Amino acid sequence: MVVNVTQRERSLRHGIRLEYLTVGWNILEGAVAILSGMIAGSVALVGFGIDSAIESSSGTVLLWRLHAERKGQDVERLENQALKLVGIGFCLLAVYVAVDAIRTLVAKEAPRRSLVGIAVSVASLIVMPLLAKAKRRSAAELNSAALQADSRQTSICAYLSAILLGGLLLNAVAGWWWADPASALAMVPIIAQEGRKALKGEPCPTCD
Repeated sequence: MVVNVTQRERSLRHGIRLEYLTVGWNILEGAVAILSGMIAGSVALVGFGIDSAIESSSGTVLLWRLHAERKGQDVERLENQALKLVGIGFCLLAVYVAVDAIRTLVAKEAPRRSLVGIAVSVASLIVMPLLAKAKRRSAAELNSAALQADSRQTSICAYLSAILLGGLLLNAVAGWWWADPASALAMVPIIAQEGRKALKGEPCPTCD
């Protein structure tokens, strides 16, 4: 994609705004989820809060990459480094979700009712898909595989929000305590695959 300097500068500013929104939202979301999870004794909510912390870390990596380009630094080298760091975030998320889900299943820890947790997951389901879509568009404009990978991590955050909401509701309505950890385990291969792609440095599929 051929982009003139003025348009690329606008795209960089837009990407930076998106990443500041990512970091700010996930810090707030993570703090609320962890606090409400500890109060309700919900492993799922605490896990969701830790996922938000990982997403914030990914956003911080992208802010570093985008700001560095604005300062005229070597974009290709930074892109590769940022992509690998996002990949590490995916892998950490996959490990945490797997361990957390298995522990919950073994201990038979049912998530308790939490109206705050339900509200957080609903809000995330609204915000994260919109944010991921905006990031994908920005990644295409900047031809950035790192930003594309970060957008997929944002999409996965939305999936985990749906899993959290489904688990809380199924447990509250039907008493299916195992629904939340079982669904989370189903997400692990998807998360791990995205981490593998990022660590291998696979190019952005929609950026040509």
